[in-house]
Amino acid sequence: MTGLTLRNIIELSFNSLSYAALLFLLASGLSIIFGVMRIVNLAHAAFFLLGGYVALSVYRTIGTALWTLPVAMVIGGAVVAGLAMIVERYFLRRLGQDTLAQVLVTIGFAFILYDATFLVWTGDNFMLHRPWPLDDSTVIGGISFPRYRAFMILSAVMVWAILYFAIERTRVGAIVRATVDDPQMARGVGINTNVVQMGIYGLGVFLSAMGGVVGGAFLGVAPGIDFQVLPYAFAVVIIGGLGTLTGAVVGSIVVGFVENFGTALFPELSYFALFAPMAIILAVKPTGLFGRG
Repeated sequence: MTGLTLRNIIELSFNSLSYAALLFLLASGLSIIFGVMRIVNLAHAAFFLLGGYVALSVYRTIGTALWTLPVAMVIGGAVVAGLAMIVERYFLRRLGQDTLAQVLVTIGFAFILYDATFLVWTGDNFMLHRPWPLDDSTVIGGISFPRYRAFMILSAVMVWAILYFAIERTRVGAIVRATVDDPQMARGVGINTNVVQMGIYGLGVFLSAMGGVVGGAFLGVAPGIDFQVLPYAFAVVIIGGLGTLTGAVVGSIVVGFVENFGTALFPELSYFALFAPMAIILAVKPTGLFGRG
C-alpha cells in the first residue's frame, strides 16, 4: 500500500468497518426480502432515507438527548415498516413472481417517496444530531477514533446477533426457513406464507429504515441520498449472495474496505475498484459467494 502509513491503514480500516456496518443495516434487509420473497426491491433505499426523515421529526419533537437516538431508531423503523407492509399487501402481493412488474412498481414507489419527502421536509440537507458522548472521539495511541463510528459498528453487530439467533434458534426462524425452502410444503403443514412474507418484508424495511436513522448523522438526510446508496447495497448482496445473512456480512465488509481503500489509493478508479470484483463474482459464481441457486 504505497503512500499509506500504519496510522493511515488503521484509520482507513476503522472507517471501512463503520461504513460496512451501515451497509449491512441497509443490505441485510434487501437480501432477506429477496431470499424469502424473490422481490428485487428498488424502493429499499427510499425506505432507508424515509427512516432518516422520520428520525428528524422525532428529534424535533422530543429533543436530542442520548436516549432519543435508540427511540428514533425504533420509531423510524416501525413507521416505515408499517408503510412497507401496506405496500406489500396491496401492491406487491398482486404481482406474484412477475419480476419486471416488481421492478416497475418498486422503482415507482421510490420516486413517490422521493417527492413525498421533498414536499414534507423540503430539499434541504439535514444532519441528524450526534448526542453526547457519541459526538466526540477517543484517542488511542495518538489515533483518533470517532465514537459515533464505533456506535455504528456496535449497532450492526447487535442486529446481526439478533437476526442470527432469531433465524437459526427460534420457532419463528424455522417457519421462515421452511417458507424459503419449500413454500408449497409450508402451506401444506398450515403455515400462512402470506403472513410470513409480509412480516419478512416489514422486517427487511425496518432494518433499512433503522440504517437510515443511524446513517442520518453520518451521511446526512437529503433527497437523492437513497439513489446514491442503492448501488452499494446491490453490490453487497451480489458479492455476498442474495438471501443469506453471512453473505450480507461478508459483502458489506468487502464493499466497505474496497470503497475506502480504493478511494484513498486510486481516487480516479474508485468506482472501478468497487464494481470490478462484483463483475468478476457474477461471471464466476452468479449466485454470489454464499448464495444458493
